[in-house]
Amino acid sequence: MDTLETRELRYFVAVAEELHFGRAAERLGMAQPPLSRAIQQLERRLGVCLLKRNRRGVSLTGAGEMLLHEGRAALDATTAAARRTRRAGGADSPGGPRNRLVLAVKAGASHELLHKLLDAYAAEPDAAEIEVLPSGTCEQERMLRDGRADVALMHAPFNSLAGFDSEELMTEGQIAILPAGHPLAAQRTLSLADVSDIPDLPLARWPRHGTYPPGPGPEIHDQTQLAQLIALGRTVAVFPDSARAWLWAEHTAVPLTDAPPVVTHIAWPAHSRSLALAGLIRTATQL
Repeated sequence: MDTLETRELRYFVAVAEELHFGRAAERLGMAQPPLSRAIQQLERRLGVCLLKRNRRGVSLTGAGEMLLHEGRAALDATTAAARRTRRAGGADSPGGPRNRLVLAVKAGASHELLHKLLDAYAAEPDAAEIEVLPSGTCEQERMLRDGRADVALMHAPFNSLAGFDSEELMTEGQIAILPAGHPLAAQRTLSLADVSDIPDLPLARWPRHGTYPPGPGPEIHDQTQLAQLIALGRTVAVFPDSARAWLWAEHTAVPLTDAPPVVTHIAWPAHSRSLALAGLIRTATQL
């Protein structure tokens, strides 16, 4: 058979990510024997070996790696379909809420652009309700793929636009955000090298795809935490120039001369047929 059930994919992805049947079973809330039987049945149906099993544990075959990649995408797609259908369904009931779109944005970035977009779209006839969903670095991609968001403001070269439709909205430089009392804060410009290895001021670390990059800097969970740590002289951060909008009096922004420009795009799933989303995109491109 060339069809797969969502349940089978969920079982396999759990085993493939954990590489341990016991941990996968615990994660799924089921006993290990039926999980093992389900994976064996899946291998028989597909006619391929997905997992290598030995005394040292479990590892993926080439076919298993392929199914893990495709399975994650398929599960994201089914989850996204359910989430977006629920949001769209609210507008169908008499007296129910109007149509709603979820817009994912990187916390602290494109502040002025976001304000302009929301104000301009709200003035449009039959505008949908916009829920703004702040996110960390690179989280907008996953939010679009799994349906938590319908549309996102994304920033090249940091975000991948692969698989999405997009329109370019703005290009800007980058700045270093430092404690106002630090000696480097008095400089008119800085380079990336200047801020990458400050002994007393390590670069802040945001999670990328669920994990933090190595380094001595603090692990950042949200913008408020970052702002406070910079003000206390514990870290430095690099942001697009538009981040000046949220700086505190205890912060100083210094332009970076050699940082690549940041291009802000509005991005959405390529298969979308939402009229409300089309209206938002049209407004964004006219700003």
